[in-house]
Amino acid sequence: MSTLPPRPNRPVYLDNQATTRCDPRVLAAMLPWFSEEYGNPHSAEHVMGHTAEAAVEAARARIAALVGADTKEIVFTSGATESNNIAIKGAARHARMMGGERRRVITVATEHKCVLEAVGDLKDEGFEPVFLPVRPDGLLDPETLRDALAKPTLLVSVMAVNNETGVVQDIPALAAIAKDAGALFHTDIAQAAGKIPVDLTGWRVDLASISGHKIYGPKGIGALFVRRRPRVRIAPLFSGGGQERGLRSGTLATPLIVGLGEACRLAALEMADEAGRVGALRDSLLGRLQDAIPGLRLNGSPSARIPGNLNLTFPTPAARLLERLPDLCVSTGSACSSAAIEPSYVLQALGLDEEAASRTLRIGIGRFTSPADIDYAAAALAAAQDAGAQDAATRDGAAGPATERSATERLAEA
Repeated sequence: MSTLPPRPNRPVYLDNQATTRCDPRVLAAMLPWFSEEYGNPHSAEHVMGHTAEAAVEAARARIAALVGADTKEIVFTSGATESNNIAIKGAARHARMMGGERRRVITVATEHKCVLEAVGDLKDEGFEPVFLPVRPDGLLDPETLRDALAKPTLLVSVMAVNNETGVVQDIPALAAIAKDAGALFHTDIAQAAGKIPVDLTGWRVDLASISGHKIYGPKGIGALFVRRRPRVRIAPLFSGGGQERGLRSGTLATPLIVGLGEACRLAALEMADEAGRVGALRDSLLGRLQDAIPGLRLNGSPSARIPGNLNLTFPTPAARLLERLPDLCVSTGSACSSAAIEPSYVLQALGLDEEAASRTLRIGIGRFTSPADIDYAAAALAAAQDAGAQDAATRDGAAGPATERSATERLAEA
């Protein structure tokens, strides 16, 4: 039986779609706002309030610059889940208050759980939720959306990059179809911002959701893009002091906002180079695993995907692989659905059955992934697959060692 490679000094983290390490430069930018510059940005009467407000507005400008928006179109929230709920429910409720007759709200079967739940919740408020299928490559067929829009529609919500498969939807084309049909268009760009170029203004998007901890910023902070021209109106989800254009009341978390702003500034500067480096590491890992493990399957479009994502179906159940990989941090699906131990609904939407979905791992390569990390991951996954195959052979009553070369041997030859 193959053995794992030597243990690394610390766990090898390859789950960057779940969350990212806060960049040390982001942390350094945040620290003064926890202790020295602790003024409330809404305190307009004194200098410390003014200083905090200026920092918030500087961060707002950096976020807007990264995603192709106007500074006044950025509303701070606690993260993409809150932004998605404000966008979807807020748009629907405002339209109802204004007497609008459109009640159809369209999304996609592979959306993040919070979008599916937010759209589903609207059924109890008199709206018609519609969940569109995707093709086997994970992409939404534009004609499928066009057909769904034959009935007057209030809102379409399609995420830019899927959090499990890394598949990149053609948001400019889909948004244009929705807008031509008179519908609002929302997109969750939590997995896209800082990884691929985003131009919300040019894309004709009305609403978009951003999350700090997906782009090497802090957890607990995000933003919602709300288009100003033509103006998009949404109802707030809760009442308060009227901060953030009345859409998201509450005292702003200046340190977290500064961190998100710095993360966006760094992403704007480094995204192109980082995409090239991360993409090369991903391709190296995929090639080595394909050479070592016959039958390995890549899920989702091989070309329309972010540089750092791999979603792979192995011959051995993912749970058994993970048992043998205590020092490799990868996942079986969305971190936001981890409370429910069930096959990924995203993979099932791509056509995988429950058994195949249960053999699938998500691998996320990021800014702090090194070539040594990729070396370890390739060797560890090959060894875990060998062990799983040996266990299966033992359970099936096979006698003697396998005559076929092991995954570890193939990896060494490659």
